Parts: sequence; C-alpha cells; structure tokens
Amino acid sequence: MENSPFAKLQEVPRFRLTSTDIAEGVELAPRHRSGIMQIPGGEDVSPQLSWSDFPPATRSFALTCYDPDAPTQSGWWHWAVLDIPPDCTALPTGAGGPDGVGMPAGAISLRNDAGLPGYLGAAPPKGHGDHRYFYMVHAVDVESLGLGPDTTPAALGFNLFFHSIGRAWLTPTFGH
Repeated sequence: MENSPFAKLQEVPRFRLTSTDIAEGVELAPRHRSGIMQIPGGEDVSPQLSWSDFPPATRSFALTCYDPDAPTQSGWWHWAVLDIPPDCTALPTGAGGPDGVGMPAGAISLRNDAGLPGYLGAAPPKGHGDHRYFYMVHAVDVESLGLGPDTTPAALGFNLFFHSIGRAWLTPTFGH
C-alpha cells in the first residue's frame, strides 16, 4: 500500500513549485539531509523554493515538508511554516534554519517531529529503502491561520484542510 499524503485531502488546484536545489524524483543532496540525526554529510539546510501561478484569492502561504514513508503511523514532519505573506513567492537556501534568517516577517516556523524549530533534513532509517519527501506550498484563503509557534505540524495540516485553495509540491527522495 502506498502512503499518499493526499489520500484524505480535498482536491484543490495545483500551482507551480520550482527549486534550484531539489527536483521531482531526484535524490536529495547531502546538505539537505540531516546532520542532527547523524546522516553522513547531512547539514540540515533547507532547499531554495519558488512558487507561482497560485490562485488569485491567496491571502497567505504555508510550507510543509513531510515524509509519509517514515516507520510510524503518522509519517514524519521535517518542516512546517505558516502565515507566509502573499507577496513572498520564494525562500532562499537555508531559510529553514533555527534562527529564522531568510524567512519573511510574520512567518511562523513550527517545531518539526524531532522537536526542533525549523528544517530537519532527510533521515530515513538505514536499510529502510527510499523515502519520499513532499515539499509542499499551500495557498491559504486567510492572512493568518491564528496558530502559534507551539502548534504541531499535524494541527497545521488539519487547519490547512479547511483553508487550502491550492497547493504545489516537489517530491525528491533519499534512502541509505
């Protein structure tokens, strides 16, 4: 059975997501893997992302990175950011650092499933096969979801169910 992060979500229009660092179906470079989780060469550096062609009614964006192939019942959240202003259509490489440098004013970074703020690179268990990493940008119909930095990524996802009016994604892979 394939784990699809879209299985229980409403269908919304897809818009365009591009990156100078990652690509659909291509293995993640070492710097986008996890150093904290002791993956060789890992640096926990978030990739550059740019998005376009989103719905005109977009009032903010949310960003998530999710591994549905993690050996848990709930997958693994590597990155979650909400309340990205609608005039922000790109994030530079490294914007997901714990210091928030590179994030636009007003954006709220949540803790990932390792309990750390910001981006956590790919870290599948050795021998578990290739994992898919869904880097997603969600077009949101409100300026703020009214959630704080202590919100879990799963709770963000629940709120996005009611407020997403479009989404874009890239799915690179990694296994070791």
